[in-house]
Amino acid sequence: MAAENGDRIAQYNLGTCYQYGNNIEKDEIKAFEWYKKSAEQEHNDAQNKLGYCYNNGIGIEKDLKEAFYWYQKSAENGNKFAQYNLGQCYEYGNGIEKDEIKAFEWYINSAEQEYSDAQYSLGIFFKNGIGVEKDSKEAFYWYQKAAENGNMFAQYNLGLSYQYGEGVEKNASKAFEWYKKSAELKYSDAQNSLGICYENGIGVEKDLNKAFYWYQKSAENGSDVAQNNLGICYENVGKGVEKDFKKAFYWYQKAAENGNKSAQHNLGRCYRHGKGIEKDNIKAFELYKKSAEQECSEAQNSLGTCYETGMVTEKDLKEAIYWYQKAAENGNKFAQYNLGRCYRNGNGIEKDDIKAFEWHKKSAEQEFSEAQCRLGIFYENGIGVEKDFKKAFYWYQKAAKNGSTQAQYNLGQCYQYGIGIEKDEIKASTWFKKLAGQDTTDNALNN
Repeated sequence: MAAENGDRIAQYNLGTCYQYGNNIEKDEIKAFEWYKKSAEQEHNDAQNKLGYCYNNGIGIEKDLKEAFYWYQKSAENGNKFAQYNLGQCYEYGNGIEKDEIKAFEWYINSAEQEYSDAQYSLGIFFKNGIGVEKDSKEAFYWYQKAAENGNMFAQYNLGLSYQYGEGVEKNASKAFEWYKKSAELKYSDAQNSLGICYENGIGVEKDLNKAFYWYQKSAENGSDVAQNNLGICYENVGKGVEKDFKKAFYWYQKAAENGNKSAQHNLGRCYRHGKGIEKDNIKAFELYKKSAEQECSEAQNSLGTCYETGMVTEKDLKEAIYWYQKAAENGNKFAQYNLGRCYRNGNGIEKDDIKAFEWHKKSAEQEFSEAQCRLGIFYENGIGVEKDFKKAFYWYQKAAKNGSTQAQYNLGQCYQYGIGIEKDEIKASTWFKKLAGQDTTDNALNN
């Protein structure tokens, strides 16, 4: 046969047959042997394959230095796959000292031969400034090249570029299109992003059923973010599927076990409130703590609540303040309100009306109705800020429209007595009527 007679092309082809079991019984040792014979005769593809065998321990013991040697031989002979593989060796320090500049150079060589994996890697390098100066436009250029060549990772990153305007003008429709292409190639991150697009009407008409469909696809493909999102769908009414606390618990648990900090918090809530599982405050506290230590602001706020109310753990107002502050600084509107409330009342910290005002304002600007109402009270009474009836009215109105019953009453009073607005008995009466049968519970602690 030709291979046995020294034909390097036949030797390479025979190696391929043995590696993949094409028309012959699979035999990785024989595959390696034939690749080696061919590679030693300077067959470019065989040299790359030999490097791959050494890199992955196929038919031979793993040897990263030998892998590097053969990738380099093939790469220098112009093989785009070997050039990419050599770039990987330099990027991660496999068989050679790590050198991001050389990695970049080899990716360029491969990318210019239209190898999509190398084009995608170049996009990553330009985006993050690895081996080259950061350049979002160049990153976009290479993502686009790779995406058009069918690379699902690049398609996803191109979607991100369009969604957030990185290296290109923002375009929600194009973001959606590229997420869809990637999602259809079964990339779980893109499937989750497609779900987000459908849920929020980003680049496409809102469709909660389709959002649920893509979250489910992504969750089943192992995305912990989608698993958490699927849990949210099952926990709440009107999320593209019938409410089911047991299924919500199941998906939160899956995501939490995969290290998702938001899911750990959500799982904690399930244990705290007995949703889909028997109530267990000890487990709730443990999960809040685990999530909070990973900088999940929702969990940090919930942990603060545990310490403030003495749930499971001993009441400790200083610890409560510590966690409220962490969450508040991480932008959590409920924690900002709670921290402001502690300053307002001197709970676990010295009373400070100015700081109370400042934290309530941060929360109010994020549309938390209880904070908006309290801000109105501050302006009306000059607490931590100069009296300003017009601003008091403004914040009462914001809070009232966002459902705060206290603010609805206060707004009625403003119209009744002409506080910050011209007297209007009809509007006063309208707002007072809205109060009938409404719950007046403060929501900040109910997380």
